[in-house]
Amino acid sequence: MGWIADWRRRRVLARHSIDDALWDRVTGALGFLSPLSADETRRLRELALLFLADKHFSGAHGFEVTDAMRLSIAAQACLPVLELGLERYAGWREIVVYAGDFRVRIAETDEDGVMHEFEDERAGESWPGGPVVLSWDAAANDPEINVVIHEFAHMLDMADGDADGRPPLHAGMDRRAWNEAFRAAYEGFCDAVDRGRDTWLDPYAAEDPGEFFAVVSEMFFTDPAQTRRRYPDVYDQLKLFYRQDPAGRRRR
Repeated sequence: MGWIADWRRRRVLARHSIDDALWDRVTGALGFLSPLSADETRRLRELALLFLADKHFSGAHGFEVTDAMRLSIAAQACLPVLELGLERYAGWREIVVYAGDFRVRIAETDEDGVMHEFEDERAGESWPGGPVVLSWDAAANDPEINVVIHEFAHMLDMADGDADGRPPLHAGMDRRAWNEAFRAAYEGFCDAVDRGRDTWLDPYAAEDPGEFFAVVSEMFFTDPAQTRRRYPDVYDQLKLFYRQDPAGRRRR
């Protein structure tokens, strides 16, 4: 049924467009997009338009999600799939945007089998079949994280059902090389966190391998030179997975 998807894609692109001034204003605030080539920028803009046509945005508790907010989220969400295709986000539609961080109820069972329930404050959350939930305040104003790329990395990771830091790999990628690169990096990072050392990555990455993958994916796109310097083996695996070399772009 690929012809249906192609027909719909052509139809959306023929009937809709993104205002030039809005695109320039929104993407101009996202400095990590500036090294993209003219062709990459054109394709990102096209993907963002298709993304906006496919996904439904809603504001939580009456929060108004503006066109600029939608476009900012779409551009950032589409960057990881620039070379993979928007079908990587197929099967779900809903994006919920809160004004700020939000609270979720968590239920966890400890090693003794006792269930504990508590509330946790989040800037983002994602589920295998959707929705993706985002804090606009974090997306727009927190320089330490990129909550959009973070949550959409989780969506890619969960393509096989689990946010475990082991997304489905492309044909030709070596699962053992992936596992070893991420295992060594994650264990070393957790050791540094446990010892109270200052870490370049957000300490939240030590929560579990899935969070480590999402956090390091953020940095792969927003600070690729440092990612490659500090985690060269992980960088090489992410370069194969995302089919992009952001650090290479910055040499142009």
